[in-house]
Amino acid sequence: MKDILIIDDDAELCDLLTDYLKAEGFNIETCHNGEHGAELAINDRYDLIILDVMLPGINGFDVLRKIRSCSAVPVIMLTARGDDIDRIVGLELGADDYLPKPFNPRELVARMHAIQRRTEISAGPTAPGKHDRNEGKIIVDDLELDPARQTLLCKGENIELTAVQFSILHQLLANAGKVVSRDKLAEDVLGRKLEMFDRSIDVHISSLRKKLDCGSGGRERIKSVRGVGYQYLVGAQ
Repeated sequence: MKDILIIDDDAELCDLLTDYLKAEGFNIETCHNGEHGAELAINDRYDLIILDVMLPGINGFDVLRKIRSCSAVPVIMLTARGDDIDRIVGLELGADDYLPKPFNPRELVARMHAIQRRTEISAGPTAPGKHDRNEGKIIVDDLELDPARQTLLCKGENIELTAVQFSILHQLLANAGKVVSRDKLAEDVLGRKLEMFDRSIDVHISSLRKKLDCGSGGRERIKSVRGVGYQYLVGAQ
């Protein structure tokens, strides 16, 4: 992960992040306007986008909608501290993670590295679960997940997932039939522990369920285990 786009109208913050992230080895481009930011994100190749909710022109949610209409590039949203609604909406629209302002740049770098690690882990060898040994794919019922290509097929039809959705589903399918705790999903996928009332994993699971409603006949694929976590149900087709 090298090329980063920051979309934020706070020029002082952009300058601070640019200096800090360049020292960490990242290539940084900044933009202070929603419309222009969306255009850059769609037309150029970036490894990750840092996107503020409050922007002149169109807001961060509208920028994210435009990005997700054609790209699964990882997006970290910057939200106002304590504004849970902004965080939930951003996750529902396809953001990978969020960071409340003000924040320590080291925390941002930690989340960026977490996204990088999970991409590398997803693309690497996978031990548990039911696998196609010849191709390294994970096949559970009518789902075929290919970590190397970061693709998911449901009954042969391609399903578009964001990076974090792919990583969560990867964990669930690799442990199909077993319960995976919310805390483990958060640490393995988001690279951090869940804070009290943090619904990040739950919102991502909700989005996954909607995308996996492919020929299931209304049957449940991902079961909530109250107070523990989630379980991918084998035979849910």
